[in-house]
Amino acid sequence: MMRVIDLTRTIEPGMPCYPGTPQPVFHSLSSIGRDGFAEQQLTFSSHTGTHVDLPSHILPAGCSLDDFTLDRFAGKGMVVDLRGSAVGSIAIKELQVFEADFAGCDFLLLYSGWSQYWGTPAYYTGYPVLSSDAALWLTGFHFKGIGVDMISVDASDALDFSVHTLLLESGIILIENLADLSPLLSSPFTFYCFPLKIAQAEASPIRAVAFVDEKSHA
Repeated sequence: MMRVIDLTRTIEPGMPCYPGTPQPVFHSLSSIGRDGFAEQQLTFSSHTGTHVDLPSHILPAGCSLDDFTLDRFAGKGMVVDLRGSAVGSIAIKELQVFEADFAGCDFLLLYSGWSQYWGTPAYYTGYPVLSSDAALWLTGFHFKGIGVDMISVDASDALDFSVHTLLLESGIILIENLADLSPLLSSPFTFYCFPLKIAQAEASPIRAVAFVDEKSHA
């Protein structure tokens, strides 16, 4: 039996957005009472809520969504528990204890516990990010993507976006703003992060879900 776990933040007006990113705007185009049907116009950034970053987000000659096949957004996932990481940094040694499981992993999800601050000012600053050495070390594995339960893989005051650059240059897609990852600790699962099919997109909101095989977990 499969258990489906939703890891996606709801897109709605007033939701947390990266500083400088505009808030989603929902506008009613028609209503059932007036027109016999309801329709909305939705306006939001490609980096709204739980979303995937692609190489063209940072790299001038980087691949856009058009260059990726759909299978790049699905695969075996694993969660690493980094809640004990020093504020501001995730070192190589904190990841090496999980290295034996990396060989069969397509998506590495970093569980910092920061999702608990969603909707509060604390969500935007102070979260741990990969050190440059740790990010470079992770490029030596064959990950399709790396996901975080934080607003960014780089610090909120980063100017060069070095973690984004290192990972995207290696072809690793990035998933940001994942919801609570704790249900996936020690559970084998398949991860899906399908983007909207947008031409030349450098990013897209996604519906991030994990399919947990209850039999194998038992």
